[in-house]
Amino acid sequence: MNNHSTAVRSRSPKTASSTTLPLRISDETLGRMTAVFKLLADPSRLKIVLALAQDGELHVSALCDMLGQSQPAVSHHLTLMRMVGLVGFRRDGKHNYYRLASGHVRDLFEQFFADAGNGQKTIHLEDFTLSFKRK
Repeated sequence: MNNHSTAVRSRSPKTASSTTLPLRISDETLGRMTAVFKLLADPSRLKIVLALAQDGELHVSALCDMLGQSQPAVSHHLTLMRMVGLVGFRRDGKHNYYRLASGHVRDLFEQFFADAGNGQKTIHLEDFTLSFKRK
């Protein structure tokens, strides 16, 4: 695991200093999170994630129908999502059935919150708190 950290400069008007503070999140964790969020920034891929979360497992043709896209386009989305561990599949004859690969995403969020270092698995923002809890 990479133990490098990324530095950020505070933009808060409260601080007169321009010192750079190291983030507690490793570059590796940031890179993995960025890859996942970049993929989820696409509306079609986000719809696929939501459909798989709702239905558990779907055949590619069901995803094509839902998205109104061709099989090659949907397969491309699924391949990209498999590459970062968002989805998994099982083959049944000639057909692939896709499901969310929650283990990878769970491990990624666990690492993200562990790197944050507060031990409570929470990040406090100005008007809400983001937390992570395993079932």
